[in-house]
Amino acid sequence: MVSYRSVALTTLLATLQPRSMFAFTPVASSAARRTALLRGASSIYSISSTARFMSTTDTAEEEKAAPTVIPNPEAYEKLKMEELVSLCKRRGFIFPSSEIYNGMAGFYDYGPLGAELKKNIKDAWWKHFVHGREDVEGLDSSIIHNPTTWKSSGHLDGFSDPMVDCKETKLRFRADQLFYAPVVLKESGERVGYVLVQEANDEDMMKDAKKQAKKLLKGTDNKGAEIEAFAFRDLTEATEEEMSEIPSPASGKPTLTMPRDFNLMFQTNVGAMSDEASVAYLRPETAQGIFINFKNAMGTSRAKIPFGIAQIGKAFRNEITPRNFIFRSREFEQMEVEYFIPPGDDVWEPFHKQWMEDSKDFLTSLGLREDLMGWDVHEGDGLAHYARACTDITFRFPFGVQELMGIAARGNFDLTQHSEGSGKNLDYFCDATKEKYIPHCIEPSLGVDRLFLALICSAYAEDEVGGEKRNYLSFSPKIAPVKVSVLPLLKNKEPLVKAARELYDKLRKRWNVSWDATGAIGRRYRRADEVGTPFCVTIDFDTIEKDGSVTVRDRDTTEQIRIPMEEVIPYLSKQIDGY
Repeated sequence: MVSYRSVALTTLLATLQPRSMFAFTPVASSAARRTALLRGASSIYSISSTARFMSTTDTAEEEKAAPTVIPNPEAYEKLKMEELVSLCKRRGFIFPSSEIYNGMAGFYDYGPLGAELKKNIKDAWWKHFVHGREDVEGLDSSIIHNPTTWKSSGHLDGFSDPMVDCKETKLRFRADQLFYAPVVLKESGERVGYVLVQEANDEDMMKDAKKQAKKLLKGTDNKGAEIEAFAFRDLTEATEEEMSEIPSPASGKPTLTMPRDFNLMFQTNVGAMSDEASVAYLRPETAQGIFINFKNAMGTSRAKIPFGIAQIGKAFRNEITPRNFIFRSREFEQMEVEYFIPPGDDVWEPFHKQWMEDSKDFLTSLGLREDLMGWDVHEGDGLAHYARACTDITFRFPFGVQELMGIAARGNFDLTQHSEGSGKNLDYFCDATKEKYIPHCIEPSLGVDRLFLALICSAYAEDEVGGEKRNYLSFSPKIAPVKVSVLPLLKNKEPLVKAARELYDKLRKRWNVSWDATGAIGRRYRRADEVGTPFCVTIDFDTIEKDGSVTVRDRDTTEQIRIPMEEVIPYLSKQIDGY
């Protein structure tokens, strides 16, 4: 009899297609160089898919060197979170929700560019993990499920965070995001009090702790005394005796309650009556919508295990202390796959490893900086009680290293719970092995908002072009919110504007493109750079009077190439879409 393990393992496939590029050669004619000077270009090239290039007859003495582009490799290291938040608002990526009413903590609105970038992220994920595979189908489940769903999944009883209250200020904090340490004199070993800091990067936590310790030493007549190194523990480990001395981050005095559980689900009521029978919940995760639709999706798609169900959707968690911008908010969006596999101790590991590799490949294909990424393997108490394994892909944000994406081997806990809770049979019958079982699953889970923030961080760049400082966003063309900016050289010359408009109308049928006809051409390039537009197309007098070619400028290198008008779309398609 054929083993279901061998049937399952033979289905592991992953392919990546490299992107081809047009070839180009420099143009050294005096006319081209004069045009380059007019535009402030770094260099000019001519490109043709038929390999018909312009001749170079000018002398080397006539040629002008391209402006030097000097990257600043320390730009991200010096980037503060406040600067990133300001950039996102200023450029129309993210706004505080309900800002005209003084905002709403933990909620954000995505502006014109943010909405485009977010859509591109979701489209890329769907294309990669659903359209790009034969073994994954999509789903879009409702935000509100029958409340018994959350009883079966364990969310009603166990989906909580430890919370503490400040009795003086009435402010509430998440206990596992607060870290305390005793302040111990090095000479005598005497403990003179405690410091308490909020979770942040190591440098900021240490800076805050030293500041508090200095104040504490001064207040206990130990000014200038040397102290032992801080031994931080999260506040959930504090005893009642310790809590009586630990200062509140709000009042600066020991006014915190002991930690207690706080359920994170948003409760609502369905129907005209507001009683116990009408209670429902906004989903805190998208995964359960997949599990309760397992039979429906399997049956209608005629799928065979191993098989995945993918979903992108909103989730809601009543976070005690939403923080770090969109990294931890109360309304967010998830992209998840529940990939169902046969049971067996020797089955899940290859699938888990493959999904880890595929997930990392996807993230780097979007332009995520690999040097800012890492792995965090959960072990022991760090694992959920039902999980066989879980590995996070981490990212180094300005506020520290945090989880970006999780790849978990969840076992068959969820399907088993829903089978028992609903009384419905969620077994799978394998035709090849004639065996019946409840499938296990691998869950790659990724937050849209966290990936959005990581991509902004990865794209942030500074350099000097010809001695002039430039700040820009180096988005990958595939996810850039604006793909191309079309620039007529002069806005008051009708032939130029007409030719540029004709090209603009063609381009916007394929991509989101912008039109900019105001200001010096160099200034327009900078405006496009700042929002991450990878290509600018300039229509000049040579376009309408001579060869019908246009100038395409690359954002990152600032290099410019001359392309016949009819080849603009094929060229840009190669750069943006990869084909």
